[in-house]
Amino acid sequence: MSKLFGTDGARGIVGKELNATLAFKIGASTAKVFKESYKKKLIFLVGTDTRISKDILSSALISGVLSENANVIDLKVLPTPALSYLVQKYKADGAFVISASHNPSEYNGIKVLDSNGIKISEEIEEKIEEYVNDFKENTAINTVGTILYKENALNDYVNYLKETITENISHIKILLDVANGASYETANLLFTKLNANYKIINNNPDGLNINENCGSTHIENLKNKVTKGKFDIGISYDGDADRVMLVDHEGNVVDGDFILAIASKYLNIDSIVGTVMSNLGLIKFCEKNNIKFISTKVGDKYVLEEMLKNNYTLGGEQSGHIIFKNFANTGDGELSSLQILNIMAKHNKSLKELASIMEKYPQVNSNIEANNLQKEIFKTNNKIKEKINEYENLLGSNGRIVARPSGTENLIRIMFEGNDINLITKYSKELCEYIKKIINE
Repeated sequence: MSKLFGTDGARGIVGKELNATLAFKIGASTAKVFKESYKKKLIFLVGTDTRISKDILSSALISGVLSENANVIDLKVLPTPALSYLVQKYKADGAFVISASHNPSEYNGIKVLDSNGIKISEEIEEKIEEYVNDFKENTAINTVGTILYKENALNDYVNYLKETITENISHIKILLDVANGASYETANLLFTKLNANYKIINNNPDGLNINENCGSTHIENLKNKVTKGKFDIGISYDGDADRVMLVDHEGNVVDGDFILAIASKYLNIDSIVGTVMSNLGLIKFCEKNNIKFISTKVGDKYVLEEMLKNNYTLGGEQSGHIIFKNFANTGDGELSSLQILNIMAKHNKSLKELASIMEKYPQVNSNIEANNLQKEIFKTNNKIKEKINEYENLLGSNGRIVARPSGTENLIRIMFEGNDINLITKYSKELCEYIKKIINE
């Protein structure tokens, strides 16, 4: 894998790992790589979330693209899945999303999508990185691109989402948390157009409050507001709105695994593509209902690769990246929430009733801080491998362990899963301490 691009684009703290110079190089290098395939004047879309660093990074990236004689349609603030849809609608050659998704405001990132709205392959990422590392700026100023604009982009995306559901949802009382992020305008417009009975919170972005104690990674506030306000459902997006988490009327969290189970049952889908982090409860649900479960590496790009390769229509992650392939080539939080609302309305069931079809196994998730060298030690050290095997044998068929370095952060992620929460909590603490000792020796 490219060192520049992780599992979800190039990402880092702005001013440290990611700055305007690098953004310029990524823009120019990507345009150069795409030109080698297309052999024509290219058009790229550029969109951002609401971070304060969006302007400096997008300006630099756009300048880089223009320097390679490619044009840019600057769409400003829009969700990641909007770019995935619009790059196809506008027949553009690729798209850039400037966002760090669920991360705090000091982070930002750059994702690159192809003309089908799909994240570029690792092979293309590696080629872009080669050009970035050996960067040579185009000095032929008479061959540069121009910036174009699409005034109706937001409406085009919202109207597309609106057409993905068939039922009247106006009787469902909805609380929306848009994380002060990229969906703060699209969600408001969408649910207004649907004549929904909704209230929206965390929709006043100031550039610094994106994901700050809100959104899909900070669900506690939404849980409290849903129960106090007697809402039927709480819907929470992350900073770029490519993932969603739900809350039922009693404050129970309905995550991506539950959404996959509900969708497969009520949409009569016979296969689900998940990841190694999918809950054991989802796997047991699939076994019980004769649904084929396919597991990939963590990352929605790997889920989509498997879906495209074998023509599967439903896939996703526990974190809320859900891909409804009949509608989109990417995880889309707003689209996913509409599909669940549509099922609730069509079958006259509460979210709690829908989620009762799956029993979730307890999980203990722990993070160990680790730089790139420590990640390598973790991946190659035999003592660590043996210790993990010991705990897997102790858990047997009633649990499992997933231990992996993060593709987007300086972390090693350890997940224990089993039917005894006290036992897996104990085991997780012991294993984490052991790994810390080895990687710091």
